[in-house]
Amino acid sequence: MQQAKPIIAVDAMGGDTGPDVVIPGALKAARQDELGLVLVGDQDRIDRILSREKTRGLHLEIVHSTEVVEMNDKPSEVLRRKKNSSIQAAFMAVRDKKAHGVVSAGNSGATLACGMFTLGRIRGIERPALASILPTEKKEPLILVDVGANVECKPYHLVQFGLMAEVFARSVLHIDRPKVGVLTIGEEEGKGNKLVLETIKLFKMSSMNFIGNIEGRDFFPGKADVVVCDGFVGNVALKLMEGLALSLSRILKTEVKKSLLARLGFVLGTGAIRRFGRHIDYAEYGGAPLLGLNGIGIVCHGSSNSKAITNAILMAGEFVRNQANEHLVQGLGANQDIGLFGKKALPRKQSL
Repeated sequence: MQQAKPIIAVDAMGGDTGPDVVIPGALKAARQDELGLVLVGDQDRIDRILSREKTRGLHLEIVHSTEVVEMNDKPSEVLRRKKNSSIQAAFMAVRDKKAHGVVSAGNSGATLACGMFTLGRIRGIERPALASILPTEKKEPLILVDVGANVECKPYHLVQFGLMAEVFARSVLHIDRPKVGVLTIGEEEGKGNKLVLETIKLFKMSSMNFIGNIEGRDFFPGKADVVVCDGFVGNVALKLMEGLALSLSRILKTEVKKSLLARLGFVLGTGAIRRFGRHIDYAEYGGAPLLGLNGIGIVCHGSSNSKAITNAILMAGEFVRNQANEHLVQGLGANQDIGLFGKKALPRKQSL
């Protein structure tokens, strides 16, 4: 059964530009998809911005919070010292049944910590992970997990990341029998550090459609549907891809200005170039879902523009309507691997 009208709690204070960008993006999403919004943050600032916007007919609620999480705040300190932060209050709105999901462009570590503290984890999952949905040359996207939530990982953590992303790919993205690979430095057997090699051994023991080693160049041709790595490597890879996409756009604009023939070609190919731009623009995908929480959480880039916020909220609304988290819970519960690859379940001979 689909959710009639999703209500999304939005951390209005999150991101580099805060409510001036977040709120217009949130309102656009609400207008496009009949979403309800709970805007969380400094009420005076929120009210001032709303007074300049068209809000008639929208389902809006404001939850006042007195504290803002900075990008350099440690997650543990946020839980102890900023209990009324906008991120924490957003997750509390979900806990208290005032909203169905959370979107934040704030501190990703603090978002994860607040989500775990407030909503808890799916049974059997030891660490939630951030999953980025990336475009490929094929119709189906690729899921890269983890992209920043966990920088220090054990092999069984990575297998659990793969399990969650595999269920997500099947249940939400409707990819039949997703191909799962581990990101490493070569396609040959034995390539990688200790973490990667031990992780590959565990994946081979699983029931997943494991295809082995995946290199960075394999992402966009769509060789795999799910690529697993620790959050340090995943975040570096993600930021590299985003930076490359932005640089390609700037280089193209510079080259077009160099000659009349180039400008003519640009005009003739405007439609294709725009489609290409949308295909590689991170803002088209909005944010990264937090897999493993007992609820829906979407983490956006700190530098997200209004378009990215809009699309992240639209994504959250779609997940609510399609009961994405319920599918994830059910899929993991029915998967025999979830009981095999956890800290307590591993055989003693495994030195992880």
